[in-house]
Amino acid sequence: MTRTQSHGLWFFIIFTAVMMTGCQSPVGVTRVDSETVRHQLTKNVISSGETSPYTENVLRVTDLTEAYFDDPREALNTLHHIFLAEEQRKGPVAFALAELSFLYAHKTNQPTYYLAAALYAYLYLFPEDSSNHFNPFDPRVRIAADLYNRSLTTGFISKERSVMILQSGSYTLPFGTLQVALPENRLQWENRTLTNFIPVAELEVRGLHNRYRQAGIGVPLAADQIPLGQEEGLQIAKGKMPVTAFMRLPNLMEQLKKGTIQGDWEVYNAYDRRTVSIQGSDVPLEIEFTSSLAASLADDRVWARELKGFFMGDSLAGESGELIALEPYRPGRIPVVFVHGTASGSGRWADMTNDLMADPSVRDRFQFWFFTYDTGNPILYSAALLRETLQTTVSDLERKYQDPALQAMVVLGHSQGGLLSRLTAVETGNIFWDEVSNQPLDDIKVSDQTRDLLERMLFITPLPTVKRLIFIATPHHGSYVAGSWGAHQLAKFVKLPGRLMSGVTDLLSLNLDTLKLDLQGMNVGSVSAMEPGSPLAKGLAQTPLAPGVSGHSIIAVEGDGPMEDGNDGVVAYQSAHLEGMESEFIVRSGHSCQSNTHTIQEVRRILLLHALETCKTHGLCA
Repeated sequence: MTRTQSHGLWFFIIFTAVMMTGCQSPVGVTRVDSETVRHQLTKNVISSGETSPYTENVLRVTDLTEAYFDDPREALNTLHHIFLAEEQRKGPVAFALAELSFLYAHKTNQPTYYLAAALYAYLYLFPEDSSNHFNPFDPRVRIAADLYNRSLTTGFISKERSVMILQSGSYTLPFGTLQVALPENRLQWENRTLTNFIPVAELEVRGLHNRYRQAGIGVPLAADQIPLGQEEGLQIAKGKMPVTAFMRLPNLMEQLKKGTIQGDWEVYNAYDRRTVSIQGSDVPLEIEFTSSLAASLADDRVWARELKGFFMGDSLAGESGELIALEPYRPGRIPVVFVHGTASGSGRWADMTNDLMADPSVRDRFQFWFFTYDTGNPILYSAALLRETLQTTVSDLERKYQDPALQAMVVLGHSQGGLLSRLTAVETGNIFWDEVSNQPLDDIKVSDQTRDLLERMLFITPLPTVKRLIFIATPHHGSYVAGSWGAHQLAKFVKLPGRLMSGVTDLLSLNLDTLKLDLQGMNVGSVSAMEPGSPLAKGLAQTPLAPGVSGHSIIAVEGDGPMEDGNDGVVAYQSAHLEGMESEFIVRSGHSCQSNTHTIQEVRRILLLHALETCKTHGLCA
């Protein structure tokens, strides 16, 4: 080797060493930040508008990466044929087709590709070849379910995007035709027809603390209900019904090869069904109670009637209160009756209802009823309406169901509603009448109508169906606000029911020595009854709960001071405190504490206790 050659060799060795130390190897790893890792692991067409790494792998393996970029439609067609011919990797290819079809549909606004995405997602989730079943920990499972749900929603949504169109029909696919069947009877629930299906995934919920969703398969919807006839036994709320639409696609792989696919819509209401059977397995349905509840309460009339119900004595249903339920009667589930307070309404129970309905341990054991009444009326009058409405409802249901759950009722009331609740489970004898007159009622010369009204209001016997009471911020001994000058002035504007005013006029015609009360100019509405020292407060102070009835107090106290000296802005602790209760719970809150999470959790605790005890006493075990 010459000197020149030797110098050249050394130069090559040194140059190679320098290059190797200054450049990366063809294959290796690089540490990146956690945000980059999170994006790489979780990106998909639903969450970020980008295809997932799983789909990108399929495009590279099938050499379609550039083709999809240049001509997505042709690339999807090619991948579709690969999928039909492929025997070993159908799952990964089906997922890729679902994601790519969804992305193309989104970019081009072509519903036909949303429908295709739903079919591919269905094939990935429910493969007909058992050897292709997926790993349940694979993130593609949840993504595929979302692709199926969202694709059906968008593929069948109306042009104005307000409702989802559920009906039989024929629809074009990129590779054939989808024929959808939906018999009319699948849109009927009890004695109602379901219509106007709003996709709740596209609704933003306001006014409720929590939004609950059961993840699963299908499109969660809020449906209107059209009654087919008279309600039997229990009036059902007119609000939105939570339902889930599921399209069943039997033998889809074989149908896909032929190009004509038959799909069957199935519509399930969330109160009855939480799973659907697919290929012999129970699969959770996608369910949203919260959004349907919020959509129901979006009606301004629900809130306008609160003040109307305080000032106008005949605003609701004439001579009767109104008892409604969210769902038809369910045998074996214990009724829980919510009774709202003054100048309030059933909508104020929304957060509590939302949280309790989302808990299967509560929902599977209880059903919720709501009593609405005109809150300016005399409390004893409203309490009589509550008792009579419950008696009539239970009597009608007993004839049909003979259900022991009806004999284990829970009544729960806030503020004035707590007083009405208490008056379902006491034996008063002559206590209230003795505050009115020195003579027996039988000796009083009044009309039969007035006598009947007085008996209903003042001579109270406990309802045998009520077994537990829950009082929330209830002024058992009166409210200091009710005794204020402002409250007295406000009470003057309350219009009492015509029948009640007729009874008062009848009593005023009696000799003065017959009555203890001076009814001339006296305010007999609910506000005066809630004053400390009122005849109602004094009468209830002498009246314990009926034997066999359990009572619980939830008392609101504002601030951090001693509870014994505190109040909630309307009711003092000392007024809300009641001896003989099974439990007393303090929540640091203002008077309207129904939505307070501590209040709700205490109600939940009491209901589960009740369920446990009624399992032993009535055999009502879940």
